[in-house]
Amino acid sequence: MELCITTINGGYTAVLNLTPPRSSPSLLLPKNPNSLQLHTSRRPPSLSRQFHPLQFAVSASSSTAVTSETDQLPADLTVTETEQPNSRVKLSIQVPSEVCDDCYKKVIGEFMKQAKVPGFRPGKRVPESILVSYVGKKSVDKATIESILKRTLPHAMSSMNATALTDSVSILTKFSEMEQAYSSRNSLRYDVIVDVAPEVKWIPENGYKNLKVAVEIDSDIDAQKVSERELRRRHKSIGALRIVTDRGLQVGDLVVLDISATTIDQDKSNVQNIPSAESKGYHFDTEDGDKLIPGFLDSIIGIQRGETKSFPLVFPESWAQESLRGIHAQFNVECKELFYRDLPELDDSLAPKLLPGCTTLEQVKEALLQRCQEAEQTAREQAADIAILDQLCKMVEVDIPQSLFEEQGRQLYGAKLLEIQANVKLNEEQLAKLSSKKAVEEYLLYQKENIMNMIKQSLAVGDIFKRENLQFSTDDLVKEVENSIAEFKHQKQDYDEERVKGQVQEILEGAKVLEWLREHAEIQYITR
Repeated sequence: MELCITTINGGYTAVLNLTPPRSSPSLLLPKNPNSLQLHTSRRPPSLSRQFHPLQFAVSASSSTAVTSETDQLPADLTVTETEQPNSRVKLSIQVPSEVCDDCYKKVIGEFMKQAKVPGFRPGKRVPESILVSYVGKKSVDKATIESILKRTLPHAMSSMNATALTDSVSILTKFSEMEQAYSSRNSLRYDVIVDVAPEVKWIPENGYKNLKVAVEIDSDIDAQKVSERELRRRHKSIGALRIVTDRGLQVGDLVVLDISATTIDQDKSNVQNIPSAESKGYHFDTEDGDKLIPGFLDSIIGIQRGETKSFPLVFPESWAQESLRGIHAQFNVECKELFYRDLPELDDSLAPKLLPGCTTLEQVKEALLQRCQEAEQTAREQAADIAILDQLCKMVEVDIPQSLFEEQGRQLYGAKLLEIQANVKLNEEQLAKLSSKKAVEEYLLYQKENIMNMIKQSLAVGDIFKRENLQFSTDDLVKEVENSIAEFKHQKQDYDEERVKGQVQEILEGAKVLEWLREHAEIQYITR
């Protein structure tokens, strides 16, 4: 256990590292950093709070430092626990006068060793009244209260060791109130609040054992169709492009277009450009016509090089960009270049070019189909996992403590910043703005529901792992830890081996739970 006491606005904040139950798997989230230290180290993912081994060290501003791990108090404390909302517990701690006196004596002893009182040689015993007068009673009282807190708080927290969350302990009582109470009664009472590991409540109980999940699958992942499209793509890559000179556009051609669009309105003053629909030099393969707005391909069939066509279309309600759904638009399209493909005959002679290592066209088709089937299976499992996790989230009630929410949110925000840095070079001003307290708080506010759901999913998965006594092999753990460490070394990034091991273990737990749930759930795949 580790304890640090610091003064904040007249009150005290205590930070303790305690060892709680196993945290939940981090399979469900992207690999995130544990802080916003973007230039220092990147760590493996952690879905929930990372708990550390039971250790103890004391550091505070007073001159006294007692090893509380072995420190014995002369009298027992009176500790009253009161449950609070959001998985928090309030501890009211009454410190008897015997403990206060003992702490006072230790403080006086430390001052005796260190204070250089005029008229007394170093190390010579100074009468207590003279020492207190020289140091100042207020300073002695402050040091005594700090000593009391450092010695008694670990004892008071002993009953919470199994459930308290790391870095979540705060002393509620203001320091000024403790000073007043100590000076008047020679005893001390203070209140502490701590976040505890939230309890997962299933509705209904054990409902995860009889999951019924409907999984929507996009028809685009069908292995047979995908393999045929891939073969066609590879075949086209072998052919040559020829300029069309004597006809207009046909299906199968490749055309280079300049596209613009405006909204349609009877009042011409309300007509607006649609920037997201504009494109210069757009390379359009007419065999991919279904990827554009419905009716676009049909409207440009027959267009010739240098020709311009104008036509109205309506963005469908299923369009990805919500702001365009249902919008009536007038498109203007100019054909800049027009090509047809001169393709060689598709036979066994092309097999080595289509897929190295193959000698016949049939081998190419079988190999591509096998790859696509594996990809389809992976896509199905991923879609099932998402649907299962969504279902779990609806089946559990969890009172999530604020510290857990904030840590998870900061991890997610830190990961987004790392992703931005990987794609865009940020200057110091931009990075400072994105890393500011305001930016983080806005992210936590806007993403609150998403963060809460992720935490609920992760806690549910961790609870299932324990309930069903699931296990994974030690060999898998060793292998994955070695792979993770090798990746850190390759990227020349700092890492904590014990932390990596713990988080890899969480990932393996999550994988086992999802595998178990897929096997026991009734999953219906719906192709859309």
